[in-house]
Amino acid sequence: MQSEALKQYLSIAPEVQEALDAGRPVVALESTIISHGMPYPKNVETALNVERIIREGGAVPATIAIIGGKMTVGCTREQIEYLGKRGLDVPKASRRDLPVLLARGEDGATTVTTTMIAAALAGIRVFATGGIGGVHRGAEVTMDISADLEELAQTPVLVICAGCKSILDIGLTLEYLETKGVPVLGWQTEEMPAFYTTHSGFRVDYRMETVEEVAAAFRAKTACGLNGGMLLTNPIPAQYAMDLDYINENIEAALRECSEKGIHGKQITPFLLDKIQKLTGGASLEANIQLVYNNAALGAKVARAMCEA
Repeated sequence: MQSEALKQYLSIAPEVQEALDAGRPVVALESTIISHGMPYPKNVETALNVERIIREGGAVPATIAIIGGKMTVGCTREQIEYLGKRGLDVPKASRRDLPVLLARGEDGATTVTTTMIAAALAGIRVFATGGIGGVHRGAEVTMDISADLEELAQTPVLVICAGCKSILDIGLTLEYLETKGVPVLGWQTEEMPAFYTTHSGFRVDYRMETVEEVAAAFRAKTACGLNGGMLLTNPIPAQYAMDLDYINENIEAALRECSEKGIHGKQITPFLLDKIQKLTGGASLEANIQLVYNNAALGAKVARAMCEA
């Protein structure tokens, strides 16, 4: 039950609320991938396809964004089109941005962090995305660590992704998650996927073979009062995966240009992803889209298992 104060800042679409009230599966989706992840109209097309895949999987999609100062859980087609057309003009909203954007009545594209926050407030337990943020390369000097990791440590949402973005330091990201007590699960794999590739050279905590096993682990965590979420890493389908050495060469080139141009903070990830897309002749964009579709399909299955448990 929402408090009167919260109602001022949280809007849940009727379809989503009805599904939650009836105990039917719902999958949360972020909106940064729409505004900052790819160009228009590919961004809108992808977002709508993701929603379609979740519906076909027997769950209700809930695309989340900040619209007019409200955390909107379950964006309409028109709102998705609006976010796609505005693109980079929509502020990328993490936890630190949320209070100001809400108070000012402004728009914001939700990151993994803010999508988790809104999903938890609405009562949604499953969130499918592309890749999470993490510890950036060189963080021992810059201290650039994504707020996504802190959110996973405190907010009770199961996040399904294709690993952390390959532009990051995967080893340090896993160490950080271990310190915060976040279980990192591998979907039918023992190796942490690296976004564009199925391999990273790093192991996950536990391999999961069935969605029932995933649901049971999340249920046990919740029942024992263990704070925070869980991470289920789902490798990109092999036919869309990119060669690890090839993608690393392009990441290194993009990182050098990023450093030369003095780009920092929350501008780093969108710059790097755009640069890598250009360096790979668009191959990385197609890989990005396909891994999101793959995660959405798994998200629907996991959400159904959560409701059937």
